[in-house]
Amino acid sequence: MRALPEHLKGRDFLRIGTWSRADLETVLDLADELKQLQRRREAHELLPGRSLGMIFEKPSTRTRISFEVGIAQLGGFALHLAAHDLQLGRGETIKDTATVLSRYLDAIMIRTFAQADVEELAEHADVPVLNGLTDSAHPCQALADLMTIRERLGTLEGIRLAYVGDGNNVCASLMVGAARFGMSFVAATPAGYEPDPEAVSTARQAAEEAGGTIELVHDPGEAAREAQVLYTDVWASMGQEEEREVRLRDLAGFGIDGDTVAVAAPGALVLHCLPAHYGEEITEDVLYGPQSAVWDQAENRLHAQKALMAL
Repeated sequence: MRALPEHLKGRDFLRIGTWSRADLETVLDLADELKQLQRRREAHELLPGRSLGMIFEKPSTRTRISFEVGIAQLGGFALHLAAHDLQLGRGETIKDTATVLSRYLDAIMIRTFAQADVEELAEHADVPVLNGLTDSAHPCQALADLMTIRERLGTLEGIRLAYVGDGNNVCASLMVGAARFGMSFVAATPAGYEPDPEAVSTARQAAEEAGGTIELVHDPGEAAREAQVLYTDVWASMGQEEEREVRLRDLAGFGIDGDTVAVAAPGALVLHCLPAHYGEEITEDVLYGPQSAVWDQAENRLHAQKALMAL
């Protein structure tokens, strides 16, 4: 195992847009290496004895398991900290919690609702803080997405990626990450479901610097045409359950099915960050079909986050 670069040591990972293309490439390159080491069952305990605290205010499958298994494979250990089990649930301030946890832990991962809470935690913590998901950003998912596209297609630059559905946190982070690497990103959403304007502005600036493009359209067929990657996500995210019926009506037709795949480029990859709701944003035959890279994508959460923690 080669010596790791030191320039990312101590950094927070709160939004993908705060890291440069070179920083992100460093993570992706190490993630590829760690994936191969794990496949060969070769030890890579880069963080012996290190502790990761994982604060959860939202339920999780992939985030919890990938971080918990990942830190163990790196030689460290994780503590699952449900928000209602902490004094946070009884009114202790984020500042006080950050100060105390910094005395116990080597890093903190948090999965919560408000991005502002993650930013405040990072401001007061003396250890790195990693964003495991907020309502406005999902940077760890974007890392795994970029890793999957690159390993399947050999490059990121110039690839046309069509995202169809709700312009949510996943869409926002993926859009900015794609822009960093000079991809052509197009999001097709119904009116009123466009991605966050601040994320769009960040992405367009990054795309201009890297030679990519960012498009927002309202026609899923237009977005999917000749796309090399098709991507979608659930239509009603956590915290939006009361809006579910309205969202199902508004987003009807903005999913991935056989017809969507047919208008994309030959052999186009299909991605979904999971969990999936069949017959809504994607059909089961596509998710399990020959063009699906969803299961590699889910696995790559593990490798990308291991690289992030190690660096």
